[in-house]
Amino acid sequence: MAVSHGRDWYQTVQDESLLLLSSSELFLTDQQITFGDAQEIGVGMLFPVSTGGAVFGIGYYQLSQQKKQQELSFHQPVMVDEVLSWLSTNRNGVYLDLTVGGGGHARALLQRFSRYGKLLGMDQDDEALTACAENLRPWKNQVVLKHANFKYLADFLAEEKVEKVNGILLDLGVSSHQLNVGYRGFSFINEGPLDMRMDRRQKQGAYHVVNTYSESELRHVIWEYGEERRAGAIAKAIVRTRGRRKIDSTAALAAVVAKVVHRGHLNKSLARVFQSLRIEVNWELENLRLALQAGIDHLDPGGRMAVFSYHSLEDRLVKRFFRENEKRCTCPPEFPQCICGQKGILKILTRHPVTAGEAEVRKNPRARSAKLRVAERL
Repeated sequence: MAVSHGRDWYQTVQDESLLLLSSSELFLTDQQITFGDAQEIGVGMLFPVSTGGAVFGIGYYQLSQQKKQQELSFHQPVMVDEVLSWLSTNRNGVYLDLTVGGGGHARALLQRFSRYGKLLGMDQDDEALTACAENLRPWKNQVVLKHANFKYLADFLAEEKVEKVNGILLDLGVSSHQLNVGYRGFSFINEGPLDMRMDRRQKQGAYHVVNTYSESELRHVIWEYGEERRAGAIAKAIVRTRGRRKIDSTAALAAVVAKVVHRGHLNKSLARVFQSLRIEVNWELENLRLALQAGIDHLDPGGRMAVFSYHSLEDRLVKRFFRENEKRCTCPPEFPQCICGQKGILKILTRHPVTAGEAEVRKNPRARSAKLRVAERL
């Protein structure tokens, strides 16, 4: 399958099924075709189809392999049994899934609920919510989904007239779908535009960061959010390259990084650079801090918050937040009674992060980096 990006997006199609819309007809063809300027819609393309120079229909093109990946990736939640064990404490309760994605964890929770249980789901990825709505269709009367960043959870709860919830789940990882499909621009493995927006309503993506930030700003982003040792050299190379031509694709950015990083370290450096840009584009750490605080403010006593993190920056932030809100008496031990008045509002249930077992990692390699931390509201 040959795919061209940029000006000649998706130039040729072969060995794939194509759905053609011609007046009122729908039919399939496996022949190689050519088509005119394509318009991106969702995860497919609308375009005029021609043969022999004559346009005879409008086509909708969807890579069949991408479709299979989409269906699979939105239904592979990490550590489901552990989530149920730590989080599902009230079958009649109200639970808030702040990163509902394709609904994998939500579905498992709903299967545990009584008919009175309710699940509120948030996600900033419209494609994920579309998949989630279909996945949770059997429980449609117990589910409310919201297209928004999790920092707005208080607004969502107010809209639903919910003051407190019994459990909150955050799964901070990038979905397999987002990584597998090139047009979202999250991965250096699949060529696509420099995008990386979790919420595609957002105006500026990675293209803006890479092509407008100063060298010092780029160095800061790559070092702070990617912990990449060659941050300075990479930032300098980006600025030098974009002076000749804009860096407009994941492949173009990867080529710039490859010029200044030793081949033996290239994949790890690319992963760090792409992570750093994604965090910057989506304000991930700032939004996480806001969501954690708003979350415990709306957690019922005895309710639990479970957070999956996938890299050290997230995990340190969650760990520090839990510890800061568990602080108790700071009086010297020789004092006969407490005079500081400090009282914690959380009880940490997982002193060390919970990780996936070997069997799960073999089935789902991305589970390897997942760390689960759980705390209970006092």
